[in-house]
Amino acid sequence: MVELLQDKDRIFTNLYGLQDWKLEAAQRRGAWLGTKEILEQGRDWIIDNMKASGLRGRGGAGFPTGLKWSFMPKEVTNRPHYLVVNADESEPGTCKDREMLRHDPHLLLEGCLVASFAMQAHACYIYVRGEYVQERGRLQAAIDQAYKAGLLGKNACGSGWDFDVYMHHGAGAYICGEETALLESLEGKKGQPRLKPPFPANAGLYGCPTTVNNVESIAVGPTILRRGAAWFKSFGRDNNAGTKVFCISGHVNAPCNVEEALSIPMKTLIEEYAGGVRGGWDNLKCVIPGGSSVPLLPREICDEVLMDFDALSAVKSGLGTAGMIVMDKSTDVVAAIARLSYFYKHESCGQCTPCREGTGWMWRVMERMVSGEAETSEIDMLLDVSKQVEGHTICALGDAAAWPIQGLIRHFRPEIEQRINNYRANKPVFVPPNEIAAE
Repeated sequence: MVELLQDKDRIFTNLYGLQDWKLEAAQRRGAWLGTKEILEQGRDWIIDNMKASGLRGRGGAGFPTGLKWSFMPKEVTNRPHYLVVNADESEPGTCKDREMLRHDPHLLLEGCLVASFAMQAHACYIYVRGEYVQERGRLQAAIDQAYKAGLLGKNACGSGWDFDVYMHHGAGAYICGEETALLESLEGKKGQPRLKPPFPANAGLYGCPTTVNNVESIAVGPTILRRGAAWFKSFGRDNNAGTKVFCISGHVNAPCNVEEALSIPMKTLIEEYAGGVRGGWDNLKCVIPGGSSVPLLPREICDEVLMDFDALSAVKSGLGTAGMIVMDKSTDVVAAIARLSYFYKHESCGQCTPCREGTGWMWRVMERMVSGEAETSEIDMLLDVSKQVEGHTICALGDAAAWPIQGLIRHFRPEIEQRINNYRANKPVFVPPNEIAAE
């Protein structure tokens, strides 16, 4: 029996918006508690404790957060330092950051102050996804409340540190979720990824030292420092420490977001929090475990796999944003992946030839495979082209377009072949099963 996370160990205590989001209510839940004392411990103490906690970036890449903060230059020269918070949550299947912005914005603002102080940044920019209109209003209201209470601005929290937060609303482009494309957009340019090096820690926003972090990565910082690195590290396995907000959507009885410890079994997560798979676990076909860009996993792997970075990597998938998309046996999985291929074709910025040309080519082939109007030899050709796109672009969008297709071929190749054979025999391409008995 897997032990579930207790409420007292959850960082996001208003994830569902059951309580007030405003400053006074947030303070009653523990936000802004002893923030001045945390800053008085000094920058090195903050970064050392973030390293010791084992926190890895919650935006998808999983890079150690404390280590990332330590890359910022130790001395501030004539180039100011900046913190940029990536709230451009555009990955299909992912909807965690928007709940934090709507229901617990003060956790994020406190995290911005602590992280910026550790990196000697007097200014922070929060880049909000273009479609998040309500979230923008809620976040700006929280910023105004914090300024009025003296928690932000001159002498923030009475710490002697001057700190300003600016919210920027994007225009709704998936590519701006990539950190350097986000910086380009923030500067008023076309959102296209930059070549690296130089990395943002050396030349980021306006050519100045910059760290870009996900909303969740920043929001959990103060709680970790208050409760101690050892407390946070007590959850999950080695190299996969802490709690994480998981998004569970698709063919489950109760789609939800839930904060749980890393390394929880996927089956436990779905059955205990999302009401189980529609029609029962035996009706499960596959799960995309980390947002639409990671390869899907068939039911036989889902039976045992743990939800953390290393366990999912070992089965050739990834934790990503922990946006789980559950598909039951009624799913036309070939059509589902073809739809994702269209999304990545549509969202490619067009800067890199492999991505600009390859995403469109892969989508067109996938469409023919949905109908069965392809040749079986094209399956290997499609796999080969996906590997030519993967790893050959400036940013990871090429990888994101390739991996769902690779996962489909790896686990459901017979289904694609059957499509093609059925088309040749003039049989129906896809006949959904009868309605699930449970319904």
